Amino acid sequence: MENRIIVSYTAFKAKDNFWEASAAERSEIMKGLLDNLKPLSEMTSHYQVFPTRTEFDFFTWLTDIYTDTNSPNAFYEQLAMAINPYRQYFNVPYILTGLTNPSVYSRAKSKQEIEPFEDERTTYFVIYPFSKTTAWYLKSREERQEMMNHHIKIGKQFREIKQLLLYSYGIQDQEFIVAYEMEDLALFSNLVRDLRSTVARDYTLLDTPIITGLHRSPDALVNVMVGNLVGVEPL
Repeated sequence: MENRIIVSYTAFKAKDNFWEASAAERSEIMKGLLDNLKPLSEMTSHYQVFPTRTEFDFFTWLTDIYTDTNSPNAFYEQLAMAINPYRQYFNVPYILTGLTNPSVYSRAKSKQEIEPFEDERTTYFVIYPFSKTTAWYLKSREERQEMMNHHIKIGKQFREIKQLLLYSYGIQDQEFIVAYEMEDLALFSNLVRDLRSTVARDYTLLDTPIITGLHRSPDALVNVMVGNLVGVEPL
């Protein structure tokens, strides 16, 4: 990931008039929205959220390359133009957006870093906003590095789990956006438990809401929102 990239995780919540429409109408609406979003990104991925949370039905992960200072302006304008025709059917209650940046605590690129432009995505994708306390920034560079070394060491014990860190300083309320990809949700839960036992946890100001996404192809997401059980394995 040589160049900086812009990322948007855009969450959607269907309005009552969407659910009151016929299955055929819901399918047409969903396909229209997803078709509008696809050209905005070199890689577009969709994630079912409900029933892991009730505030959102699904979110879309969009990624673009930061080529010049106008890149964010153009990206956000196109995103708004793609969504606005469908706001009669969907609320957009939550958008997390930020930029990639080299880590100040790790010189080498991690083998566990998510490659945003890969075609293959894992089943589970967890995202959340993150901010540190003022006390963290007032510590010396050496003290922060020591605590982060322990944090990084724990992460390396869970090699099946990949991470993408975005920086949102001055762009949104949070300082970072953390994203994890994995096939084993229980293993990820263990990772979070272990990370919360570190000293660095004392300096966490914000790490919610945690949004667990279930990767869906466009057709599969349409089926979920329409209520078709195509491709769903029986319990």
